[in-house]
Amino acid sequence: MSESTTTVDRNATVTLREVTAETLFDVLRLKVAPEQEGFVAPNAVSIAEAHFSKHAWFRAIYADETPVGFLMLHDEPDGKEGPVYYLWRYMIDARYQRMGFGRQALQLLMNHVRTRPNATELLLSYVPKEGGPKEFYESLGFTHTGKEHGNELEMRISL
Repeated sequence: MSESTTTVDRNATVTLREVTAETLFDVLRLKVAPEQEGFVAPNAVSIAEAHFSKHAWFRAIYADETPVGFLMLHDEPDGKEGPVYYLWRYMIDARYQRMGFGRQALQLLMNHVRTRPNATELLLSYVPKEGGPKEFYESLGFTHTGKEHGNELEMRISL
């Protein structure tokens, strides 16, 4: 990436875009802060997993023309127990955190999920450690479901 953080305006338009051959390496270079690495897999791992899952929908998060993050949705409208829409991966590069891009990206994701068949909620999980995203997700309206997945706690938001 040739652009630095200073060239990205907090008022930039946030979009979710397909990762293409031309943008792949820019997305792979995005990294969370070192202390956040235990919270989310690297984008290379996520994209590889997506290619082996029939339920993965993934996008790069852009602020104007600068890639600033990545998200991946488990999109299973015909799940055995009903539709499942689950925020599988979500990251904002350390250089672009606290600029509002992540919040806008999750709003765009929620808008996308609302267009999916029988979507009534969006689920996610997080690692409950200091520096984790719990408060951020709560500020968006997510609440705990009481379920655990390994070392992660599940949250949901009604759509």
